[in-house]
Amino acid sequence: MKRNQNGPEVEAPVAAPEEAGAGPEVMAGTEEAAGEADDIAGQLVKVEAELAALKDAWLRAKAETENVRKQAEAGIAKAHKYAVERFAEDLLPVKDALEQTLAGGDVSLETLRSGAELTLKALQASFDRAQVSEVNPVGEKYDPHRHQAMQMIDADQPPNTVVNVFQKGYLINDRVLRPALVTVAKGKSETA
Repeated sequence: MKRNQNGPEVEAPVAAPEEAGAGPEVMAGTEEAAGEADDIAGQLVKVEAELAALKDAWLRAKAETENVRKQAEAGIAKAHKYAVERFAEDLLPVKDALEQTLAGGDVSLETLRSGAELTLKALQASFDRAQVSEVNPVGEKYDPHRHQAMQMIDADQPPNTVVNVFQKGYLINDRVLRPALVTVAKGKSETA
């Protein structure tokens, strides 16, 4: 430092590296720093472009997923709405047969009976196609999941055996549509 005659000390100006006779190492360091900055800027541009591409792909995938979800919901709603369509188509001939029977004027009892039997067969065929099966549990063990006990009586059969069926039950694919209404055996009470 130099001392000024009238005042405080003043620092001498420092020469720039080029002026001070600095070597090519210092120059290379500054050029290298500038090159690294350009490299980082280039990488940043690449990363931003990749980010934009990924965001676009994500938005497209999200939109596609939403479309698939909406289509699935529409398909499910349609399936629920028209689930009985096939069963209803199977029942139409049964209804037609009943209407034709009732439309006839003087019909003999035998003709009426044979028409009812044919109609019942057509109805049973419709039930078979729809996998509706009948539960008629006479002589079977009482099952509270498939039967509804209306009364219990003393009977010769073992306890908890179905003795009588008031109304048949029905299953759809092993799921109870209507339980059978039954009478169940108590078993003989023993006396001493």
